[in-house]
Amino acid sequence: MNIDVLCVGHASYDLIFSVDHHPQADEKTSATDFLSSGGGPAANAAVCIARLGFNAAFSGYLGADIFGENHHKELLAEEVNTDLIVRGQNPTPLSSIIVKPNGHRSLINYKGSTTALPSDAINFSDVNAKALLFDGHEPNISLTLLKQLSNKNIPTVLDAGSVHEGTLSLMDKVDYLVCSEKFALQFVGDISSALKRLTEFAPHVVITLGDKGLIWKTSESSGSLPAFPIQATDSTGAGDAFHGAFTAALTTNMHWLDILKYASAAGALCCTKMGARNGLPSKTTHQSFLS
Repeated sequence: MNIDVLCVGHASYDLIFSVDHHPQADEKTSATDFLSSGGGPAANAAVCIARLGFNAAFSGYLGADIFGENHHKELLAEEVNTDLIVRGQNPTPLSSIIVKPNGHRSLINYKGSTTALPSDAINFSDVNAKALLFDGHEPNISLTLLKQLSNKNIPTVLDAGSVHEGTLSLMDKVDYLVCSEKFALQFVGDISSALKRLTEFAPHVVITLGDKGLIWKTSESSGSLPAFPIQATDSTGAGDAFHGAFTAALTTNMHWLDILKYASAAGALCCTKMGARNGLPSKTTHQSFLS
């Protein structure tokens, strides 16, 4: 399997409701729009990478139910390699997402009896990837893959959306810790000292701050980057788009700041449409936005 980026982690099926206001307690309201599609950080990142013109593969779990089947078909339609997906009788995780007029969202996730795959669930011996992206939701197979490819000098990225067992187990084993503001606040307590603290775990740290842009630090330097000015419709999937584009860019000869701009553009474009999968940009749209 010769690919540019292998994305390992969570795949879900998203049910997205657009509302004109957030419902109060015991209030019934009607959605102004509805969208359903595959979702999940690593799965969305794989689709983003493919749309940007790179070869992507996704590794994780999908149930043998209608939601898993629909998602699997979507990945194939996007030309994402699905050979490293495990299908089973446990349910495909579901996410119900409520999107407000300002683009902010609330999310309810349901996994039922579905748990992380065991460490030996997937054979990665034939994988030849230029970069690896993990979202922390499949820590066992992620650690197995890191061990198997540890001597191949492949860039590794962790999408750390929040503090949980998976992100904690991987944050000191990757080259690039690209985390959300939420993760930084949960782990460190304040953004001002987060960069210094997190670079004790990974040599390159990026903290995304939504419409406030991002901050970054390496062993040699540090800096910030403002967000692209956009009219946000739905922020769902913006982080997934950022991480996918970031990891794909690592396989090229882009300079560091160009990689950050490339990833930021993908995240910004994702916010301009409703739904994560719907908002992931094409190569043409992305290039036009950056030009």
